[in-house]
This record gives sequence, C-alpha cells and structure tokens, in this order.
Amino acid sequence: MALIELEGVEKRYGELRALKGVTLKLEPGRIGLLGPNGAGKSTLLKTLLGLLTPDHGSVKVLDLDVARSPFEVRARIGYMPEGDSVIPELTALQFTSLAGELCGLPKREAIGRAHQVLHYVGLGEARYRKLGSFSTGMRQRARLAQALVGDPKLLLLDEPTSGLDPRGRDEMLALIVDIPQRTGASVILSTHILPDVEKTCDQVMVIAGGEVLYAGALAPLVASEEGVFEVRGKGEPDSLKTALEVGGCVVTRDGSTLEVRVPSGKDARFILELAITSGQQVRHVAPLTKTLERAFIQTLEKAGAAAAEGASA
Repeated sequence: MALIELEGVEKRYGELRALKGVTLKLEPGRIGLLGPNGAGKSTLLKTLLGLLTPDHGSVKVLDLDVARSPFEVRARIGYMPEGDSVIPELTALQFTSLAGELCGLPKREAIGRAHQVLHYVGLGEARYRKLGSFSTGMRQRARLAQALVGDPKLLLLDEPTSGLDPRGRDEMLALIVDIPQRTGASVILSTHILPDVEKTCDQVMVIAGGEVLYAGALAPLVASEEGVFEVRGKGEPDSLKTALEVGGCVVTRDGSTLEVRVPSGKDARFILELAITSGQQVRHVAPLTKTLERAFIQTLEKAGAAAAEGASA
C-alpha cells in the first residue's frame, strides 16, 4: 500500500495556483518535504489532511480517498503544525489528552495515552505544568506529544525544530528517527533546515511554485557526481584554478577550495598531472561529496532553466 497518492491535484487561491497538477506516489518511510517560501508545502499538507479541498484531482492517504473519508483519514494522521499552537491555560497532560479525545479515544484511554507519550517525549515530570510556563523547546515537545497521542500511522511535522537550541534540535531529530522504528508510523518532515532531512529521512520531495520537482529516495539525490572533485592547493588558489581550466577542466572556487569537473573519461590523476605540469602543488583531492543543500539548489536551478527554455520556445 502506498503512503500517499496524488493524481492531477490542482489548488488555486484566486489567480494563484498553489498546486499545479501534482501527481506523485510515495512509499511509507521518513520523507523530507522541501521547498522555498511560497512553494506550496503548507497547502499540500492541509490537502493531505482534508482541510483544503483541491479544485481538481484526487488525493489518497493510507489507501483512503481524502475527499470521501476526511475524518477517517485525520483519525490516522498526527499533525504538528508550524507555530506556537498550544493552549497556554492547559497543562501538558490536559492538552495531550484533549488531542487524544479529538482523535476519537475514550477519555480514560486518552489520559493513559497522554501519560505515555509525554514520558516518551521527555515531559513526564512536567506533565502537570501549564503550557504557558513552558520554554520553546518544551512547547515543541508538547506539540509532538499531541500529534502522537492517537497512535497515528502517518505524522505530518511542520518545522518541528524551529526555535530550538542545538541540543533541543538534536533531541527532536532523535525522536523523529525513533518514532517509525518504535511505532511503525511514517513521517513527513516539512522544514527549511536541510541538514535535518539528511539526518532523519530516507525519501525526499522537492516542491517549488506548486510543482513537484523531485519525489523519491534521498540517496540518488545526494550521490556524488562522476568526474567532479574537491581540490585544495598550496597558497592562493587562483593560479591552480587557471592551470586546471587551461587543461580543459570546469572549475568553481569556494573560498580556498576548488570544485573541479574533469573532461569525460578523466579522473583525479588528470588533476595531479595538470598541477605538476604547471608547477602547482595539490594538497587535497577527493570526490566531491554532494550535500542535500547542493542537490536542492541544483534541482531548483534545473527547473528554472527548463521553465525559461520552455518560455522562449
């Protein structure tokens, strides 16, 4: 069973097309949802929840048609929205058990589950305190607890590490990794912090301008490109850069590091040969490791180039 299936999903706000005929299929797992501001990420999440009705197309979550069974879909989803979405006058236990009742749990069972998930997220000793007295990190944990209390099959987490200090962020990411292993639930993590996705996710969806630019496994997206190397030499790098360019390499400078693409059929030895011939000293050469940030930027650039080419055709 696919986790999510969208077919030709279109959503407009007046003249603005927030989602443009989105078609995709995602398998269960930990999925990073990436995109610039205004890309359509929040609209997509609310569409999955059935809080927004698409103008065209169909949406299935956990093999359920969202348009036909919105309440049944939401009963299987835990949602941690962006922003300070807590009720300050309630204790963490009251807030979390209320979320459980809203998911359809009987009151006694909701309270029992609330105790369990608050201990799990590290708020066991603070569960009787009012949320208004919580720090930012504690509020984030309380929001995660309310998303977990209904034992969901899918968690939608919108910027869960926003505002956290480094320790709090690491602890939140550890929970995101642990949840699928412990409960079997899938996770969609919407964030602008790309290293968080690298640490936690095995799939990625990149959206921009209401269109999905990539949806699939993370590994191929960040795989090193063949024939591209990270190079550092002795002293000022411009002389080495010039020598490599004269030899037919494509070179980009980033501080003291050169990103070098060698001609087809060549490898790292070609870089060393050019350096020796030109009297330059190379101190470091290695295949360029492709970060998710770099892959994300390249994906957006390719989409922009394709759109420009289509407009000029």
